[in-house]
Amino acid sequence: MPPIVEDSADTPPALATLRRFVPYLWPKDDAKLRARVVGAMLLVLLSKAVTLSMGWLYKGAIDRMTTPANAPVMLAIGLIVAYAGARFAGVLFDNMRNAVFERVGQDATRHLATNVFRHLHALSLRFHLARRTGAVSKVIERGTKSIDTMLYFLLFNIAPTVIELIAVSVIFYVKFGLGLVIATLVMVVLYIAFTRWVTDWRAKLREDMNTMDTGASAKAVDSLLNYETVKYFNAEKRETERYARAAGAYANAAVKSENSLAWLNVGQSLITNLMMAGAMGFTIWGWSQGRFTTGDVVLVNTLLAQLFRPLDMLGMVYRMIRQGLIDMEAMFGLIDTAAEIVDAPDAHDLAVTRGEIRFENVGFAYDPERTILHDVTLTVPAGGTLAVVGPSGAGKSTLARLLYRFYDVTGGRITIDGQDLRAVTQSSLRAAIGIVPQDTVLFNDTIGYNIAYGREGATEADVVAAAKGAAIHNFIAALPDQYDAKVGERGLKLSGGEKQRVAIARTLLKNPPLLILDEATSALDSRTEAEIQSTLHAVEQGRTTIVIAHRLSTIADADQIVVLDQGRVTERGTHSELLRLNGLYAEMWDRQAAEQDEAVAAE
Repeated sequence: MPPIVEDSADTPPALATLRRFVPYLWPKDDAKLRARVVGAMLLVLLSKAVTLSMGWLYKGAIDRMTTPANAPVMLAIGLIVAYAGARFAGVLFDNMRNAVFERVGQDATRHLATNVFRHLHALSLRFHLARRTGAVSKVIERGTKSIDTMLYFLLFNIAPTVIELIAVSVIFYVKFGLGLVIATLVMVVLYIAFTRWVTDWRAKLREDMNTMDTGASAKAVDSLLNYETVKYFNAEKRETERYARAAGAYANAAVKSENSLAWLNVGQSLITNLMMAGAMGFTIWGWSQGRFTTGDVVLVNTLLAQLFRPLDMLGMVYRMIRQGLIDMEAMFGLIDTAAEIVDAPDAHDLAVTRGEIRFENVGFAYDPERTILHDVTLTVPAGGTLAVVGPSGAGKSTLARLLYRFYDVTGGRITIDGQDLRAVTQSSLRAAIGIVPQDTVLFNDTIGYNIAYGREGATEADVVAAAKGAAIHNFIAALPDQYDAKVGERGLKLSGGEKQRVAIARTLLKNPPLLILDEATSALDSRTEAEIQSTLHAVEQGRTTIVIAHRLSTIADADQIVVLDQGRVTERGTHSELLRLNGLYAEMWDRQAAEQDEAVAAE
């Protein structure tokens, strides 16, 4: 993994991005890739050498043709054959260069993409709740593609052009004098200045276009991810109009960007053709005075034409590099996003000996102005079951997020067998906890893959055993593709109950000592809930379990029940003890019982 290069505050953004880009071009830990870079550059030099020889060969052939009739014809033919061979050799060396360098570009892209992907998974839940998936994926896509483009143009366009300019200047000085050298350099400087000026103007247009493109993509992905919500509210037309506005803004920005390209091309062509006309005119004037031969006219034409070819691409190259820098800077911005939750320098692996969980005077706020938990103290004895209930927004699910250490507490501490969660590694902590969430989201893959996700390296027999434990094996066995059946994006091809059973199966496969059931049946009908509840009771056996529940009937047999209200523990005890208190728990129980009676009466 290439190191992240730190830059001082006064380093220009483009230079800072290039400095961070260099390790991908010249990886310190891979001698083979560095050898490929060196080999590619040697082929660049060979290509330029044969390309420059073409002008001299062409000149020699023309000079032989303009001599008296008894000049050796075969020599002129030989020069033309050599000219053709040089043209072929230039193409051969260029393609060999591309073949040698391709691995460098692909590996650089792979390393950069992997670094970004790894870092995104290291970022906090807060970042992922606020992100827009479409926008982030677009930034990564453009950034990873830009590195290959940057490598190619920097090494195989700008560097060879500089080499060729130096060589042409030397030839012109020796053969035609200082005046032609100065004129050529002035033309190149003017060309570069004009290209940079126009391209900088176009860059702003391009940034606007990218912003519109990202916005359109983000709106499209967001809308498609909420497909069911759109259908619920009959909002297809509204979503289409919303996307059309975003696409229209992008189209307008793209038109402005492309029209500006025409002005760039016209200006560049004017500068190069004025230089060509002047140089050719100067050479013909020298020929008329007997200072130059007819072949010298061809030599100047050939050398300038060869120099103009990469210069004609310089505008595109500058644009691509400038755009690549913008795209890479955006992606490096993702890499620079600090992870909110990090392991302590001396963090050790969690050692679960008994499985006792303690929340000691825990306070927590997502934002300083909005405190969620106030001085919460709970104890879940080893192997016991603690149920947490309360109104919506009381902070129940926040407890699960804190236990997983998606966030750090702002007051107090959480311990497992006496070990503060902030003192252990996140990986070992999460390896010890299993969860069946309220909203089970599955990968767009097979049922077997989603169950096997619970434990890396699980065998087919392990997956089947977990499915049987979650009482979903018979359903899977009845499917045409069985465990190879696709579940669709986010598991949409499965019912709520089926998805919950898959979640239970992969938790069984993980076989953690600690278990969280976060309103695992709240979105299900009563019959499905009853079926899954029996499965959950079996899963809880022998594990320290926290059950976050909405329906109180599902936790009546918990060892202890805690009632949260506005982030505070207001009641605690067993089901019967809380009913005798006749407080908030009893009120919630009576209300849910009445709602159930009304539902039964309505059937």
